[in-house]
Amino acid sequence: MKFLVSNDDGVHAKGIKELSDMLRSLGDVVIFAPNRDRSGASNSLTLDRPIRVERVEKNIYSVYGTPTDCVHLAVTGLMDKEPDMVVSGINNSANLGDDVLYSGTVAAAIEGRYLGLPAIAASIVVDSCKGRHQKRQYKTVCHFLKKILQHVMTHPLPPDTILNVNVPNLSISEIKGVKITRLGNRHKAENAIPITDPRGFQMYWIGPAGPEADAGPGTDFHAVKNGFVSISPLHTDMTKHDFIGQLDIWASHL
Repeated sequence: MKFLVSNDDGVHAKGIKELSDMLRSLGDVVIFAPNRDRSGASNSLTLDRPIRVERVEKNIYSVYGTPTDCVHLAVTGLMDKEPDMVVSGINNSANLGDDVLYSGTVAAAIEGRYLGLPAIAASIVVDSCKGRHQKRQYKTVCHFLKKILQHVMTHPLPPDTILNVNVPNLSISEIKGVKITRLGNRHKAENAIPITDPRGFQMYWIGPAGPEADAGPGTDFHAVKNGFVSISPLHTDMTKHDFIGQLDIWASHL
């Protein structure tokens, strides 16, 4: 197997190093990741300027662009041989529910799937009340992700599907098992936070994500809160097929 690895935390993030070390036990690894933290970049593709790519060391490349740029450039011209799979992560915080709409980690996996490759996104779910600097159990994520990957290697995913994996920040022995889940959702985001720069201009921080709304049994939120690894299959075809018939009726009146 040849793995293309990316993320949205940046090429020097601990999560991508831990992930790559694990993947080398399964095959060859090539890393194309952003030169800096690009969290929240979603599926954005840079079209208004050329993108610099720097070789950090053998098979590790720093890309001055988004996670989607990283995977797109790697697959469409920079890699000598097309990879067998795209693995994105390990994101240093959760990608649950509505988070997937904004996540650069998930976007990198989606881009891989759009380009015809099986793809998985992996994140670790930390306690948001304890801040960004709490110790992360990346070994736990790698332990379960390796099992998932080995299964996917022998049981291929459907051509329009990626897996979004979220692992609680617990030791391996504390994990209660694995749940196949659907995405939950949150209430609307908190208000933007106004600040004033030293020259007196008004500026704004994007507010925090909203609290959980749909987070009951069967959701990714519920699984990780109860100590389970969450695996959510995401459908890359965004068409709402069951609404097409109703729209046909609408169209007849337009």
